[in-house]
Amino acid sequence: MSLTRQGRNYLIFGALQYFIDWGVMVGLSHLGMPVEAANLAGRISGALIGFWLNGRFTFASEDSRVGRRQFGRFVMLWIGTTIVSTWAVSTVDAYAGLQWTWLAKPVIEVCLGGVGFLVSRHWVYRR
Repeated sequence: MSLTRQGRNYLIFGALQYFIDWGVMVGLSHLGMPVEAANLAGRISGALIGFWLNGRFTFASEDSRVGRRQFGRFVMLWIGTTIVSTWAVSTVDAYAGLQWTWLAKPVIEVCLGGVGFLVSRHWVYRR
């Protein structure tokens, strides 16, 4: 599969993931949940659908698979990016407040999405 097609699919599915993630985070934090816990809930919500969509469509090839091993790799990637994401939103919240945190989250997630694409393409979904 071409890099262009993978990139396009990753962006489309990433946007869907992101809106689920962001919506859950904003909704829960608006209801009073601490921003760190709300961010975690949002990332879990988006990640579950993203793993399947990207494995099944974005990175699908003869050299890839969506199985237990790939899920384990995905979980390692997800934990790393979640730690960075949660630290970043928490830092913005501490210094600038909740509304700035809501605005900063998209920038944070786009940066982490670029890293996630490269790691997924070359490691997560490989057999």
